[in-house]
Amino acid sequence: MTSIKERLNSVGIELPTILIPKKEFDLKKWAVVACDQFTSEKSYWEDVRDYVGESPSCLNLIFPECYLEDPNPEKRIESINRMMTEYVENGIFQEYRDSFFLVKRDCNGKKPRWGLIVALDLECYSWDKDSKSLIRATEGTIMSRIPPRKAIRKDAPLELPHILVLINDSRRRIIEKLASDTERLEPVYSTELMKNGGDISAWAINKDQDLEMVTKGFEELYSELDPANKLLFAMGDGNHSFATAKSCWEDVKKNLSEEERKTSPARFCLVELENIFDEGLEFEAIHRVLFNTEIHKIILSVSKFCASYEIEKCKDLDCLINSINSGDGQRFGLCDDKEYIIVKVTEPKSAISAGTLQFVIDDLASQDIKVDYIHGIKVTEKIGREKGNVGVFLPEVSKNTFFDTIINDGALPRKTFSMGEAQEKRYYMEARKIK
Repeated sequence: MTSIKERLNSVGIELPTILIPKKEFDLKKWAVVACDQFTSEKSYWEDVRDYVGESPSCLNLIFPECYLEDPNPEKRIESINRMMTEYVENGIFQEYRDSFFLVKRDCNGKKPRWGLIVALDLECYSWDKDSKSLIRATEGTIMSRIPPRKAIRKDAPLELPHILVLINDSRRRIIEKLASDTERLEPVYSTELMKNGGDISAWAINKDQDLEMVTKGFEELYSELDPANKLLFAMGDGNHSFATAKSCWEDVKKNLSEEERKTSPARFCLVELENIFDEGLEFEAIHRVLFNTEIHKIILSVSKFCASYEIEKCKDLDCLINSINSGDGQRFGLCDDKEYIIVKVTEPKSAISAGTLQFVIDDLASQDIKVDYIHGIKVTEKIGREKGNVGVFLPEVSKNTFFDTIINDGALPRKTFSMGEAQEKRYYMEARKIK
């Protein structure tokens, strides 16, 4: 008889052993937001350091990306690996063997967002734009972003996930079914998250009846897929971290036998699955700030990638956001220290605004113009209105047609969408041994 683990493996899922700090530790100081947030705001991460102090914290186990270009990154990486080993050897973790976690995130008065912590099989993933793999990148993967992240992961004994992966479960037969019955599930943790991150709670999913229900649900989802284009898991947030795990696995498996490859912990990556139909899941456009430039330079570049364009002035940010989300045709917004404008293009070279804008960014790269990808409208406005900067605002992305778009058109242009604003991103909490 085929076991639960074998059935799960057949649809790209591994039943992991999850580590979480024991109850005597302060989880509010332990959990920190994803490393790719607040990349232009070192003050955020300095505040986190002040708040954490000497307490055990994921801050000591991650590399906030705002520091990636600082001198001597290898020292921070050595410290990360040392602290991971110390935390394990000092016994701060409680183990949950062969378990999933059901997690509930409450944030800023919005509807709760539910997820399921699982390990996904990296053998089932590809970041290629036209891939038909079971686990798939949804946005363009920037290959230059992998090596610095690989340097962090390759010798690390633990992984801590901020990766969010989407499933397309319109019948709400897996995560929501568990969420409706939390009273009988085993609580794992419940804590407030630092710096306006809301609250998070988790329950262990390791009883036979629950594992059978989850397994059957994924088998049903798998059976409903197009045999010629099976997309079961679509990357939501953290694709570059997942791609880094894949790259590390490709290196590791070269030195393993076929039998060793089946069970190597490096083959799998811990993620949080979320149902795209979860009412608490909000899709947000990822905006941009261009540094060391002016609006007229951007407009000049836009003209190279469309048949024609129009400019419409706005009185404020609300007017701009309303226009780009309700007007016809392809459009995006710009702001600097003087004005707000809408750019409307006809016959663009890309099917969506993010693609047209990426052409522009690539075109301007030779002019010493730098770009940052920003989560949140207000933050984009704040930084974009500083002298010498330009904030760029993209329209909303529809989640209702999301999976069909990926299946039919392939990966979207990089940094097209985000699931919530910066403080709503996944906080590092759980860990898993990868060595």
